[in-house]
Amino acid sequence: MAELITSLSQIFSLGLTQALQSSLLEAIAVVFAVAYLLLAVKENSWCWAAAIVSSAIYLVIFWDVNLYMESGLQCFYIGMAVFGLKQWQGAGTAAPVGTQVTRQSIPAARIQRWSLKSHFIVLLSILLLSLLSGYVLNSGTDARLPYIDAFTTWGSIFTTYMVAKKVLENWIYWLVIDVVSIALYLDRELYFTAALFAIYIVIIFFGWFAWLKSYQKTSNN
Repeated sequence: MAELITSLSQIFSLGLTQALQSSLLEAIAVVFAVAYLLLAVKENSWCWAAAIVSSAIYLVIFWDVNLYMESGLQCFYIGMAVFGLKQWQGAGTAAPVGTQVTRQSIPAARIQRWSLKSHFIVLLSILLLSLLSGYVLNSGTDARLPYIDAFTTWGSIFTTYMVAKKVLENWIYWLVIDVVSIALYLDRELYFTAALFAIYIVIIFFGWFAWLKSYQKTSNN
């Protein structure tokens, strides 16, 4: 009996240690992810540095819980963070690190809007790619919720590009993606991440109105 109690105690201790380590890593990723979005709302190019750190951590976390497309998505995020930084600072512009990038000094970084035709093409692409990827994941892997995983991944890929290009409507896309993502992360018991996306939904509204105001201001000039 004593040996059984000792074994159970060791198993519980090991499980608790792993859970705390996992939660701590997830919490760190959440902090940088929130920093990314808050800085993006302010059109501060430092947001992309925060995105790189957060994405690198989430790459490991998502792979560990069998969300393979979400894990692969983080590689894309890291690449897009580099691309976004260059876009926001302007091609060929040597802006000092940490300097607030302004639309007046860098016209290429102005907020823009896409046509309905462009949005239709994007939405159709997301739908078709999600169905195809979901089918592949469902047939050949042990991925959890493959179609939802595929939808949030492809939706995020297109929408991250929209952020890098400063397309106003990106906030609407993120609203839908984040609502769906919450269900995905709750299923995988990633509670910090689910809470993060709930926070994202609140920040999205501030981001929409902040970018809309900036867009209207530059459009009138």
